[in-house]
Amino acid sequence: MLRRPVSNAESRWANRRWWDSDADDYQAEHGAFLGEVDFVWCPEGLRESEARLLGDLRGRRVLELGCGAAAAARWLATQGARPVGLDLSAGMLRHAAHAAATSGVRVPLVQADALALPFRAGAFDIVCTAFGAIPFVADSAAAMREVFRVLRPGGSWVFSVTHPMRWIFLDDPGEEGLKAVHSYFDRRPYVEQDTAGVPTYVEQHRTLGDRIREIVGAGFVLRDLVEPEWPAGHEQIWGQWSPLRGRLFPGTAIFVCDKPDSTPLR
Repeated sequence: MLRRPVSNAESRWANRRWWDSDADDYQAEHGAFLGEVDFVWCPEGLRESEARLLGDLRGRRVLELGCGAAAAARWLATQGARPVGLDLSAGMLRHAAHAAATSGVRVPLVQADALALPFRAGAFDIVCTAFGAIPFVADSAAAMREVFRVLRPGGSWVFSVTHPMRWIFLDDPGEEGLKAVHSYFDRRPYVEQDTAGVPTYVEQHRTLGDRIREIVGAGFVLRDLVEPEWPAGHEQIWGQWSPLRGRLFPGTAIFVCDKPDSTPLR
């Protein structure tokens, strides 16, 4: 485990292999929390049914980017949207197909890379993701530009990621995780690699300013930045998310963005 630069190709290979091999364990650990037909934005438990960050969903064409087992896409379908779930990992999409069969809620599933979305320009009204794709690609600015391309004018792009300030601290849900040990300005990704030095898992860090520049640079307008508070009574630990840390500083950042409507005023 170390911090070092990686290429897009290294990130793609490492994370596709990781999520393919980890899909069963991930669903066993987190599937009950995420649900079969539900849209949970973050380990704090904020749900789209409460937050309504995506607005009116009826009839909307929605792309869930980095959909994993696609619980959110299935929930979107129950709200009258026309969703598509996309993920790089065949292992996660296998769970998505299984959950579609057991829940009876089916949505189209696509295996593809977030840096090369296989859709025409303006294909969607909304693109969204809860911790999918964006933290794992080396060139997240390019991913933002791809999302901008497939959105219609006036469309929305909403995504959640680990709050950038979390990268200052040790990745520990307990008291050790309250120690600030890393520079906030160290953009080198977190990398796990094998004995030959080949990355097997990669997660990227960007500062808040970096994210805003990526968003604006792609052409979006940032409408809101949501930092969910840890709710009273929520005692479940998810990785480095815990009640102890969550009550002191944010663990998730949700960026709510709009593609400007290019229709000229009359």
